[in-house]
Amino acid sequence: MRGSWLRLTAVLALFSAVSRAEVIDDVLSSLARGVDFLERQHEHINLDGVVGYVMLQAELKQAVQSWPHSDPVSWSQRSRAVVLVRRLDLSLDRAVNALRQNDPDYYREFEPLLTWQFWLVPGSWSSTDLSLVYSSTLTSECYDEQLSDKCLTLLLGTWKQNGTPCIVTKQCRDMMTRFGCPFYSLSHQLLYFMIGHMRGCSDLLKGDTRLSRLNMTEQSYQRIFCSNMMKTNQDLLRDGLGALNADIFLENILVCGLAGFSDFYKVDWLQHILRLQDVEVGCFGRDRNVVSERIGEELLEQLQPHHRVKRREKVLLDGCSSHMTGVAVGALGGYLNFYLAEQDITKRPLS
Repeated sequence: MRGSWLRLTAVLALFSAVSRAEVIDDVLSSLARGVDFLERQHEHINLDGVVGYVMLQAELKQAVQSWPHSDPVSWSQRSRAVVLVRRLDLSLDRAVNALRQNDPDYYREFEPLLTWQFWLVPGSWSSTDLSLVYSSTLTSECYDEQLSDKCLTLLLGTWKQNGTPCIVTKQCRDMMTRFGCPFYSLSHQLLYFMIGHMRGCSDLLKGDTRLSRLNMTEQSYQRIFCSNMMKTNQDLLRDGLGALNADIFLENILVCGLAGFSDFYKVDWLQHILRLQDVEVGCFGRDRNVVSERIGEELLEQLQPHHRVKRREKVLLDGCSSHMTGVAVGALGGYLNFYLAEQDITKRPLS
């Protein structure tokens, strides 16, 4: 009886290893198409899209460094990842240079986010808690994009030349700690705390005197935000994941995964991501119906050299979404690191 149990355990372990290898294969193949797209479009991708690729760059470099030397298949996959890193390094240099030339002021404000060393890849994992989900949520966004950008530059120290970093105003703290916010407001609140941590800001909550928040830590806010972002993703899938809501679905996976919440790396969610990729050009969020319309708009933009590139979204000439593509490849890089960590028993996620 014991021998049968051991054989069953061995078979299950082998099946798990094969399944994991197949998942990593799928992710690497998708990322290769995503890097193909960047190589062709590096001059046109907006800042948000480039940041997503920079996150991928950090994730791939970590993956290559920590890749388990378990078997020839795994080592072959690592070799593919090494090639991707080299290609990504070259393409991102060109993309960042294009941002510097096309929109120098905006580039200066967010320059720290455009280096892979800024982004910290999770070394340990935790899970969300659905008991933290808001009892009610606002029906519209509760953040202002311009104010959000200003709050981030105050953290980064780029609000002026040689500006002091880690500045938290009451207006910024109140917006970034407000409960009940939906969709992009949630992801921006989370990013605010993540970027503050990665910039080395020691206490983002200093000066908050609200009695109801006295025991709240930065980690508490991150868990609350990601627990609500988990609920958002579950609702989006229940209602049907379409082109209009796929972007926030992907953004939630990217930022909460990067924050160390392993339950965002679900296998069935990965399949949804892979299906969103356009196999022809390698991007995400491609809308062929807007191609001819965007040609006219892009030509108009080229005639206006001081036109500010919209950070939230940019639809490229081929109908591809700059933002969604960057977010998707960043999320896929997170999947890669998570599945590699699963192979190392010392790095398995917390239950």
